[in-house]
Amino acid sequence: MPVMTEPVHTGEFIVSEGNNSISRELVELSPDLILLPGTVLGKNTATSVYGPLDPAADTGMQMAAGVVWDHVSTDATGGEAVIIARLAEVHQDLLVWPDGITEEQQTTAIEELASLDIILRQGESA
Repeated sequence: MPVMTEPVHTGEFIVSEGNNSISRELVELSPDLILLPGTVLGKNTATSVYGPLDPAADTGMQMAAGVVWDHVSTDATGGEAVIIARLAEVHQDLLVWPDGITEEQQTTAIEELASLDIILRQGESA
């Protein structure tokens, strides 16, 4: 019998968030992306467009600015997505980090998320 792996579901990484929709924000995304729920994002400071965290960038994308709420695909013109932008607890094991991120870069990104009141928790479920 084949082994099936169930993907992370929409918002599954959330442990808790603020009342109503205070934790969420609708943002503009970079073009040609395929993102999973829990992907850590950066924000281009010149354009205010979000994309996957890129520790090697110098455009603002190197700083953690939120977490993608749902599965998202954008086309050549970009797109929109709901992100967790503030006031939430998230399950650290369900976050999606960039390939090759170092422990030091991840620690910095975790501190940047904490400055937005997005706190990582270990071993807790929603």
